Amino acid sequence: MKLRSTRSVLSGSILIPASKSHTIRAVAIASVAKGVSVLRNPLMSDDARSALEGAKEMGASVNLGSNWVIEGIGGAPGQNCRHINVGNSGTSLRILTGLCALGEHTVSFDGDKSIRQRPMMPLLTALNNLGAEITESTDGKCPFTIRGPIRGGKTTINGVSSQFLTALLIACPLAPGDSEIIVENLNEKPYVEITLDWLRRLGIRFEQQGLDWFKIYGNQQYKAFEREMPADFSTAAFPLCAAAITGSELLIRGLDFNDHQGDKQVFNYFERMGMQVKHFDDGVLVKGAGLNGIDIDMNATPDALPAMAVAACFAKGTTRLLNVPQARLKECDRIAAMAKELSKLGARVEELPNGLIIHRSNLKGTEVHGYDDHRLVMALSIAGLAAEGETTVDTAEAASVTFPNFVHDMTGLGAQFTTL
Repeated sequence: MKLRSTRSVLSGSILIPASKSHTIRAVAIASVAKGVSVLRNPLMSDDARSALEGAKEMGASVNLGSNWVIEGIGGAPGQNCRHINVGNSGTSLRILTGLCALGEHTVSFDGDKSIRQRPMMPLLTALNNLGAEITESTDGKCPFTIRGPIRGGKTTINGVSSQFLTALLIACPLAPGDSEIIVENLNEKPYVEITLDWLRRLGIRFEQQGLDWFKIYGNQQYKAFEREMPADFSTAAFPLCAAAITGSELLIRGLDFNDHQGDKQVFNYFERMGMQVKHFDDGVLVKGAGLNGIDIDMNATPDALPAMAVAACFAKGTTRLLNVPQARLKECDRIAAMAKELSKLGARVEELPNGLIIHRSNLKGTEVHGYDDHRLVMALSIAGLAAEGETTVDTAEAASVTFPNFVHDMTGLGAQFTTL
C-alpha cells in the first residue's frame, strides 16, 4: 500500500493506543504464569499478533476480545512447542527466545526478511552461558534453534539492544538456580525500567546495582495478573510531530506520565524546540509554533528518531540527534534510511555513525521508501503534511505494527491522507 499526504492543518483530539512494549511483555509473562491473566485495553497490532501466536505455540490458552484472557502454562514450555515465527516483531523474538530456553526441547525461531537481519548473538551467548544450546545459526541471527534448560549461573550481556537484557530478566526467575547478570554497553535504559516494573508488580525477587548488575533468584513463579495496558508514548510522537510542523493545536489523550516509557521525553524535546505543551486532566494540549534547532541525546528514545528527524527539517537553525547507534539495529537502519529519504524531499542532512545532523530545509513532496518500517512510514507521511506538493510513501501497511488506525485517526484530525 502507498500513502499520499499533502499540506494540512490539524485540530481536535486523539486517543493514543496502548503500548506495544507493555502489551508484548504482558503477553509473554501471562503465557508462562500460573493461572488466568487479563490484559485490559491491549494493543492489537501485527507485532502483538506475533506475540500471541508465540504464546499459543508455547501452550498458553488465548481468548481475544476487548480484553485478552490468557491462561498460562505455569512454567517452561513443553515438548509441543517446536517452532515460533515472530513475523516482524523483534521484541517478541528476544523475549520468547529467553522463555523457550527454559524448556528441555528444541524450539526453532524465524521471522520475516527484516527479522533475519536483527542481531541475536549477545542474547544467544548469554543464554548459552546459563545452560542453553543454540544450533543452526552461523551468524547469530534467525533462523536458529535453541534448547534448554537454562539452570542459572553467571553471564554477561551486551546491552546494545535493551531487549537482550529484558529477555534475561523475564526468563531467569523461572530457572531452577540463581542467575547473576553483568551488563555492558546498555542502551535504551527506560525499556529495562519497564521490564523491572513488571517484575516488581508480580513479586519477583531480585537484587540490582543500578542497571549494571543483577542477581535474579531462581525457582520462582509468575502469578496471574490483571492490568490495563498504558498508552504508547512512542506512538504519541507522531501526532505530536504533526502538530509541531503544521502549526496546529491538538489534545493528546490517554497518556500516563508516571509510566517508565522513555519516549515521554519527546514532549520535553518539542517543548525545548519552542512548542507549547500544557498538561490537563483530560490530556496534553500541544500547539505548534516556530521551532528552533537543539541538540538531543536520543540514547533513551531511539524509536523517536524518525519523528524528531522530520521535526528538525522545520526547525530554525540546526538540530543534532545524537548518541543513538542502536537506531541502526531496528526494523531497518533508521539513521541511514531517514538520511536518504529526507534528502529525497530536499532536506539538508548529515549522517553520523550514531545519529543525524539536520538543518532547516524546504521540503518538496516526492516518492519515498518506507522500508516496511512502521516508524519510517508514519514519520515520512507526516513530513508530507507540511511539505510542498504531494509526498507518497510506499510499504505504508507497516504502520499497523504499532498504530493500526494511523490513517483513520490522523485523517480524523484533518490530515490530508490518501491510500493508493
